[in-house]
Amino acid sequence: MFNRKSLIALSLFGLVAACGGPGENADVPEAAQAGETMKNIGGHVVHFSAQSTDQLSPEIARAHNIVRSKNRAMLTISILREADNASVQGEVSVKTVNLTGQLKNVTMRLVEEPGALYYIGETPVANRETLIFDITIKPDGVDTVSEVRFKRQFYTD
Repeated sequence: MFNRKSLIALSLFGLVAACGGPGENADVPEAAQAGETMKNIGGHVVHFSAQSTDQLSPEIARAHNIVRSKNRAMLTISILREADNASVQGEVSVKTVNLTGQLKNVTMRLVEEPGALYYIGETPVANRETLIFDITIKPDGVDTVSEVRFKRQFYTD
């Protein structure tokens, strides 16, 4: 009736079908479009990103004294001079709020590595919490202050 390969294939198909996926009424978040991750501020380019700290390798987290957790977000900002693509320091401050207007404390600190300078800051996050990051940047040697705004949603479950 069935040869062995057919029986195995049918069994695997049944197993996969039985595992199913989320039901018809399941609350499954849709993937959001990737937002902007850099901005030209006239002579300089600012790169920025936010991610949960559990995505960091244990070695990187340890080297930068960062607690790895899906309930912590890390903001990373770098400033590059357009002329030579070199990392530069500057004044960097961040105001972060969630969608209910709750202020989230993010203190930025400078990280210096061979050939790279960047700023990192951390804050707690809850499941499905969206944070709005308002970044104020003034690269060294520049008189103009620039602002960057972006938002990210975090999933901790």
